Amino acid sequence: MLVRPTRLCLPVLARCTRFSTGNPPHVSASEKTSIKPPPEQPRSALTEPELASMVIRGRGIYPPMTLPRPHNIPVASLHFRSHHPFLLDMFAHFAEHAASALGIPASRPVHLPTQRSMWTVIRGPFVHKKSQENFERRVHKRAIKAWDADPEIVNMWVKYLRKHMMPGVGMRVTKWERAPVGIGQQVFQRGMDKLRLDTDAAKVQALADKIVQQELLADDSEVADKPS
Repeated sequence: MLVRPTRLCLPVLARCTRFSTGNPPHVSASEKTSIKPPPEQPRSALTEPELASMVIRGRGIYPPMTLPRPHNIPVASLHFRSHHPFLLDMFAHFAEHAASALGIPASRPVHLPTQRSMWTVIRGPFVHKKSQENFERRVHKRAIKAWDADPEIVNMWVKYLRKHMMPGVGMRVTKWERAPVGIGQQVFQRGMDKLRLDTDAAKVQALADKIVQQELLADDSEVADKPS
């Protein structure tokens, strides 16, 4: 919940002060005592939908609203990679605000270990053959995890982030989808339906008798062909 007081910039205050320098109207002492200020109404806390629908300048520089996790079931994990830590932190902050606006409980960006790669290259094959030069590349990583959200909302969040992807930042998404209750019985039933024959018992018995007769005839022919 977030409540912010109204703020006036300096030019507005200066303009109001300039136009209010005149003599105020005369008010008697009895009128002053009879005039009562209006009662102050208590300010109610703003909800996330109300805050998202308001135009607040500079809201993007503040941390997003932290939503509770009622069931604590993970639904997605986002990994960001970049060679520029400033762009990486900026896009992770943008992803946080997008998740908060969609009502997805998400964690703060977690700093993962930085991957370092180094190469050593000779300067030249002739005079500078013994002189070598070192090069280094660093890959900075961040991770954000989301809980307790509908798969459609998670897909909308990922699609929005890929649409507004920042150049120089890579993203890898891992999603977990929950199967409905009774999925094991459904898979077992489908497997049994594939194994079950669509013929009746009489046809199966006739086919078995035919196979037995063919095997007996084959055995008799092998015995007759053997020399005595």
